[in-house]
Amino acid sequence: MSENNQQTHIDRKKRVRFLKRMIIMMLVLSILTPCILCVILFSKVNALGREVSLLNSQLVQLQVELQTQAAQLSASYEVHEKDEETEPVPTHVATAEAYNEELKSEKTEIITSVIEKPEPELPKEHLHKVYLTFDDGPSIYTNDILDILDRYDVKATFFVVGKESEEAQAAMRRIVEDGHTLGMHSYSHIYRDIYHSVDNFSADFQKLKEYLKEVTGTDCKFYRFPGGSSNDVTELDIRVFGEYLESQGVTYFDWNAASGDGRTSLLSVDELTANSLKGLTQRETTIILLHDAASKRSTVEALPIIIENILALEDTVILPITEETEPVQHIQMNE
Repeated sequence: MSENNQQTHIDRKKRVRFLKRMIIMMLVLSILTPCILCVILFSKVNALGREVSLLNSQLVQLQVELQTQAAQLSASYEVHEKDEETEPVPTHVATAEAYNEELKSEKTEIITSVIEKPEPELPKEHLHKVYLTFDDGPSIYTNDILDILDRYDVKATFFVVGKESEEAQAAMRRIVEDGHTLGMHSYSHIYRDIYHSVDNFSADFQKLKEYLKEVTGTDCKFYRFPGGSSNDVTELDIRVFGEYLESQGVTYFDWNAASGDGRTSLLSVDELTANSLKGLTQRETTIILLHDAASKRSTVEALPIIIENILALEDTVILPITEETEPVQHIQMNE
């Protein structure tokens, strides 16, 4: 055999041995892999079985406890019924049936007096009044804000703009239905258009007023200038717009506390809370500026904390703006 043929033969043997080893390894893996998986599954099944057994035992224990409590309540009720049945009938009542009717009447009077008795009210001069106001809505967070206010049984004021989606209209209606105050914040919220002239301002105002009347049935009486009455956008004296509002029987409101959520940079929940509560106890009336906008998630997160801190103060109430509310105005009309 030539030297070249001999080398080829050797190479062929090496390849055969390599293939045999690969086949053996694949066979071993094909056997070991299912075994390993079976072991893992078996251990997990055992663990689940133990958890199920534990839960079953806890369920049985809970059922026993519930049955015991039910039996105790039943026994207590039977004793109470027996005591009522054996109670002597007063001589001025002709029959047991009449006596039972008299007892029911007395109980009804007691319950009614408890329910209808109003909580004592503090004198108004001793109350610190706080008004939560939300600009720029409705937004995707309006219902979240309303849910939070409902949870704390608190009413607020929403200065809305002219959004026409079905969701926005539903939110406007809910604001009114939930007992909050609906105010106006311009239809377009485009400063250069609104403040260009009194005619532009009045057209925007009337469009929003009529729109809100159509959607909610509310004749809005309160207005907040976009940017506030002290904004530096309008080239005209803001008083000309204020005089127009007065001619329409509408009062405008600014604020004397701001959460800071109107800035372009987002503030933390702690910062929003601190800003909203700053100096609150030093004022008889505080109107807090907040925003109801899609970019103001942190405002929603801060709102429960702000409310809880306010309600924890003595002689302090949170109210919606009404015709009796003393306006906070940065620019006075008679200046």
